[in-house]
Amino acid sequence: MGTVVSIDLADDLPAARLTAMIDDVCAWLHEVDRRFSTYREDSEVSRLRRREIGVADFSPDLRHVLEACADLWRATDGYFDAYAGGQLDPSGYVKGWSVEVASARLAEAGSTNHCVNAGGDIRARGLSATGKPWRVGIRNPWEADKLSWVLTLTDCAVATSGTYERGDHVVNPRTGGPARGLRSVTVVGPDLALADAYATAALAMGEAGLGWLAKLVPEGYESAVVTDDGRAFSSAGLPAAV
Repeated sequence: MGTVVSIDLADDLPAARLTAMIDDVCAWLHEVDRRFSTYREDSEVSRLRRREIGVADFSPDLRHVLEACADLWRATDGYFDAYAGGQLDPSGYVKGWSVEVASARLAEAGSTNHCVNAGGDIRARGLSATGKPWRVGIRNPWEADKLSWVLTLTDCAVATSGTYERGDHVVNPRTGGPARGLRSVTVVGPDLALADAYATAALAMGEAGLGWLAKLVPEGYESAVVTDDGRAFSSAGLPAAV
């Protein structure tokens, strides 16, 4: 998926069992990459883009991803658009979803304390090896060696979408041009697939995304935002360290 994934298991379990859990997660993430990568000519998504497969050929996972992207398009008034770049690209949902599934697989295998981090999209459960909640730093979008917030997490997800590393990679589907107004959007909530998509949609909205994010609080999603001109905003329930 074009990024590095780290898996931190804090369970007091035999080494062989922990290794088996990691192997299973890595196999799953490689499977997702093979199926959904827009850079692999043989991926299911690439074959669909070339119209080499039809609905009857879709894997259950592809069906789920396409349905989820359609639901998110409706929920975000079109700002989360898997076709915003002109061709199908469900990456804005797939990365968060794949890590959410990876965490669920770890939990099913008996891991109650772990943290999976895919390029800043994080799913944490339980406690860290220190016996305390996991601590996650949200980097300053201008200075890589500084943090804007430090979050404390037990059982939730964190996703950040921004323009400071990959440049203008998020498109405003209304204008067809790069998203403008927000430099960094972080969403914290119970499901990483949705948190990741919500962060992307808010970034695409620009400053209007601030008001839209506030509407997600009753659903359990808190947020932290830095605008292009350096202003910082966070929702009242953001689990920031004190």
